[in-house]
Amino acid sequence: MKFSAQEEYGLRCLLRISKAKSPNGLTIPEISQMEGLSEANAGKLLRALRLGGFIESSRGQTGGYKLARSADQIIISEVLAALGGKLFEADFCADHSGAELICTHSIDCSIRSLWRTVQSMLDSVLGKITLKDLIGSEVEVNSLASSFALNVEKKFNNSFS
Repeated sequence: MKFSAQEEYGLRCLLRISKAKSPNGLTIPEISQMEGLSEANAGKLLRALRLGGFIESSRGQTGGYKLARSADQIIISEVLAALGGKLFEADFCADHSGAELICTHSIDCSIRSLWRTVQSMLDSVLGKITLKDLIGSEVEVNSLASSFALNVEKKFNNSFS
């Protein structure tokens, strides 16, 4: 299982914007240089983030990209969904039916149960983490994310007890 480059770089661009000191925000050339991306790729990512309602842009000589709302109101699961979607969506089975119109396992599918559970666990952890949480150090974020993951694991284990 992998996260796409779009999700990774998009989240990095959003984090970079959240840390910007300039009241005007950051420009595409600034973001692309700081993140080691082409300007075209940075522009594509910023467009997705703007359409998702996470950032806003202003034109002109003093223009740039800045957060559309405070970092503590931007939920990471929502950002990742806007950048690339979820691992398991409701139409997943229809999209993976092979040569048939419907999946041959549509009645009783253990794989669907697995992906639905994994998605639920991801949503539980990523739905609690905000952009503000990611502004901390790696150690702080690791501690926070680990505690969320442990709580999800406990709930999961309790559901099978």
